This record gives sequence, C-alpha cells and structure tokens, in this order.
Amino acid sequence: MGYVTVSAKIPRKLKELLDAYGIKPGPIIRRALEEEVRKHILAEAEKKAMKLKDKLKHISDEEMANLIREDREGR
Repeated sequence: MGYVTVSAKIPRKLKELLDAYGIKPGPIIRRALEEEVRKHILAEAEKKAMKLKDKLKHISDEEMANLIREDREGR
C-alpha cells in the first residue's frame, strides 16, 4: 500500500501541548480521517438503498423471497 503525506496547520499552542504530552498526531489524524470517510460511505450506501427500496416497493415480500430463493438455487 502506498502512502501520501497530508498536512494541516494547527495553532502553535496545540503543537506545544502535543509535544509536551508526547502525543503523536499521525495515528489520531489517520483514525479521524478514516472515520469521516466511513461516515460518508455509509451515507452514500443509505441513499442508494433508499432509491432501491423505492424501485422495489411494488414487489411483495413473498415474491421477493421467491426471487432470492431462485437466485440461490441457480448457483
């Protein structure tokens, strides 16, 4: 996996406090960015699911179960 560098400007006082407490910002920043991306991925998936729900609402639960069963048996 390749890496890239991302930089951010923070107040000098915050940097001094990070240093004073021995806090490495890299892992914290990485986790925060991963969590933010995860939120966006989930929001996008939810939007797609809602669109799909609207398209499939005319299909009964029984018919949906039959379609799923047929698909599983076809494999």
